[in-house]
Amino acid sequence: MDGYAVRAEDVAIAPARLKLVGEVAAGRPFDRPIGAGEAARIFTGGVLPAGTDTVAIQEIATREDGHVVLRETTAKGKNVRIAGLDFKVGDTPLSRHRRLSAPDLALAAALNYATVPVHRRPKLALFATGDELVPPGTTPGPGQIVYSNGFALVALARAEGAEIVDLGIVPDRLDDTIAAVRRAREVSADILVTTGGASVGEYDLVQRAFAAAGMTPSFWKVALRPGRPLMHGRLPPMHVLGLPGNPVSAYVCAVLFLIPLLRRLIGRSDLTLPLESAVLARDLPANDERTDYMRARLTMGDDGLPTADPFPIQDSSMIVPLAHADCLIIRESYAAASKAGSRCAILKLSF
Repeated sequence: MDGYAVRAEDVAIAPARLKLVGEVAAGRPFDRPIGAGEAARIFTGGVLPAGTDTVAIQEIATREDGHVVLRETTAKGKNVRIAGLDFKVGDTPLSRHRRLSAPDLALAAALNYATVPVHRRPKLALFATGDELVPPGTTPGPGQIVYSNGFALVALARAEGAEIVDLGIVPDRLDDTIAAVRRAREVSADILVTTGGASVGEYDLVQRAFAAAGMTPSFWKVALRPGRPLMHGRLPPMHVLGLPGNPVSAYVCAVLFLIPLLRRLIGRSDLTLPLESAVLARDLPANDERTDYMRARLTMGDDGLPTADPFPIQDSSMIVPLAHADCLIIRESYAAASKAGSRCAILKLSF
């Protein structure tokens, strides 16, 4: 605070008349201790002179013939920030495995670090396969579909800190698919994500292209709905993640598999997205062998618990329910039928 550096015992009774012996500005400490009955003019950011322990604010002060008269008392330590108030030598206020926020950067600078060790942004290459796909803004011809998967995947990956190389739409030809894989390696991608073409049809060429490139497979197909035809492998040092072509399947698999992979490469520790509890808004039948991730809306119940209302149709081609969903209801494989009002696990789609 702007005011006067004083000894609390000298201003315990008001009014107090003290001799002005100098001035303290920010960056210009006072050159001698302040004695009894003395005061120094001080400005915000100034170092409290030796011998003083309090700052009396200028609003209660009047200057008179080389003295200052303080009309009110000021308690010891008032209007003073002591050394170590924010952090002390030996403190570790910034920890590993966290994404640096704007305040984190200010803190690192305040800790006097000109640089800090960080993980670089992972580079993610992405392409979709399919002769039926056309970009948005195109008038689809017979049998054609407007391509949408990549836009959601790019947004997810960018939000997680990835650098994106969009390789576009690749036709259903083996040579073109192999060339797209080669381009991903040429740009030094850390992760290659594909959508579509990972199943077993005659025009599903992604697996063959990966095999031709020498990929070491990790897994193919998961007991998951939506998203059975999911594939992961390595083209060292690149990770390969083959997502299904259905837009909801691609998105859900990206949430469950791509986000943790990106976080691992970035150095974060929160690899698994947190699950929460909610109340079912409607009855659900028994589940089969695949863990089900159902799109649902969330509302807050009268008891303060969130209520999850699954969309009645969960077809993996339907993007409208996905865009309107607040969460995914998670139903384990072979889960028994559930009644409205019972508890369920949810994964919120805001992360």
